[in-house]
Amino acid sequence: MTTKGGALRKQESKLSADGPEKTRFTLTEAQDLLPGIRALTEEAVTEAEQLSSRLQRLSSADPARSETVEALEAVVARWTEQLQGMGLVVKGLWLVDFDNGEGYYCWKYPESAVLHFHGYDEGFAGRMKIV
Repeated sequence: MTTKGGALRKQESKLSADGPEKTRFTLTEAQDLLPGIRALTEEAVTEAEQLSSRLQRLSSADPARSETVEALEAVVARWTEQLQGMGLVVKGLWLVDFDNGEGYYCWKYPESAVLHFHGYDEGFAGRMKIV
């Protein structure tokens, strides 16, 4: 993704013999996108917390329980689809990676900035602080 004239624009993915290549991000691009990603995530987190709170108040026999579970799953699915549509890799609940061609810049809600990097094989546990 890049910003141009204040608008977000998705980087074009290229096709290769093995299928579409992943969207690549510079650290600056990742940081520039973060306010929008954070806003989407905060909205989803708020909605998920409300549904989770409701779920805890419902008995296991209450028919509204399954509807609430479905609504909660829909919130997470919508958030995942929105971020994947931006070229991000969703690695877990409120956890996203920005592919940079050598590994990932990593952000987890509620971190204030994209502050970590990890290789393709290390995952969250292998995150290193970006200096």
